[in-house]
Amino acid sequence: MVLNAGCADDQVGLFVAALAHRIEVQPPGGRDEVVNALLAEEFLIAAGGLQVRDSTTGTVVTPGCCAGLEDWRDWTQVLAGDSLWLGHDPGPEVEVVNDDLRVWQDGGENKHRGRWAGVHVDLPRRALPGLLNDAHRDLASFLNAVTGWGTRIGLQQRVTDLVEAVDKNFNITAPMGIQALR
Repeated sequence: MVLNAGCADDQVGLFVAALAHRIEVQPPGGRDEVVNALLAEEFLIAAGGLQVRDSTTGTVVTPGCCAGLEDWRDWTQVLAGDSLWLGHDPGPEVEVVNDDLRVWQDGGENKHRGRWAGVHVDLPRRALPGLLNDAHRDLASFLNAVTGWGTRIGLQQRVTDLVEAVDKNFNITAPMGIQALR
C-alpha cells in the first residue's frame, strides 16, 4: 500500500484496519471501538516497511516478516555504514557494492558459495537521501489523508488524536536530518 496525500478513504480505512489487526476489540467492535482501542495502545505497528523498486526493470524487493513501517527511518543507518534489518522469511538484506546498495529479496537463504543470488535491486547510495526525503514527504502528506478520512467518517475530536498517534508511532513529522550525498 502506498501512503501519501492521494490515498482515497478506503485506502486510509484499510491502513487503520491494518493497525487494528493485532488489537482485541470488544463487541460490537465498530469503527468507534476500533479507533478508541487504537488510541489506548502504547505502540502502533504496521507490517511492512519501505519497498525498493527498480523503475526500469519493475523488480521489487519487499520487507520480510516482522519488519514494520514503524522502522522506516532505519534506512538512514545504511548511510552511516551500518547494517539494516529488513525482516526475515525471506530475509531481505542490503549489500554494499562499490558506490551502490544491492538490496536482495532473499539474502539470508539464497547465498551460494558466499555470494548472493536471485532477485535484487541496485540502488545508487547517493540516491538514498533523496528517496528517504521523498518517503518522509509522502508519509507526512498521508497524515492529511488520515485527517480528511477521520473528518468524513465522523471521528470528531478523535481525528486529531488518531493523527497524532500515527505521527508519533511512525515517527513521521520529525525532521529527517539527512543531506544529499555527492
